[in-house]
Amino acid sequence: MKFATIILSLYLASSSAADLPASDAARKLGGKSARKLIAEAAEAEAEVEPPPPLPRSAAEISALTSSVKTIFSLEDINGILPHRYPFLLVDKVVEYEQGKRAVGIKSVTLNEPHFTGHFPDRPIMPGVLQVEALAQLAGIVCLQMEGAEPGAVFFFAGVDGVKWKKPVVPGDSLVMEVEIKKWNKRFGIASATGRAYVDGELAVELDEMKFALAK
Repeated sequence: MKFATIILSLYLASSSAADLPASDAARKLGGKSARKLIAEAAEAEAEVEPPPPLPRSAAEISALTSSVKTIFSLEDINGILPHRYPFLLVDKVVEYEQGKRAVGIKSVTLNEPHFTGHFPDRPIMPGVLQVEALAQLAGIVCLQMEGAEPGAVFFFAGVDGVKWKKPVVPGDSLVMEVEIKKWNKRFGIASATGRAYVDGELAVELDEMKFALAK
């Protein structure tokens, strides 16, 4: 019964009992006050589960990402990073601020060789590869800054404050974001922060990662 219907019934019951003595009116309302009846009705309505969502078509689901535009495609990334399969871990870049930050996507698939052994019965993307993917995204930013050249090699110099929040598994889209904090063009040294999400939930974050441009 909807809340409005309950209130209407209560109103009618109260109206019909208006001319009765107080004791008879209370008895007609089941011995309960109007306030208590309203509270019980509201509580009963709150407990009703909402109907399940309607099925969506492939076109509707695909349209959810229609506003996300590719800035650097995989072919573009191949022209920036020296990495290649099976160690190229950024599929595309969808947000980019030159010299500052980037958002990239890694589509996780069972075809990747590390899943053969990590783990055979429960494939999980190794945490170190999640950090490597973030580092590569930072490299896409750094290798287009003054003092560096696309295709150059960056060495990992350190990483601090890494926290993994949830497993990343085949079928997931790892949405990564990095922000460049420091860049020394003279020595080719950079530091950045990074985090990555799956379905809107934080999967991994790190306080700082450092790189050194190979000389």
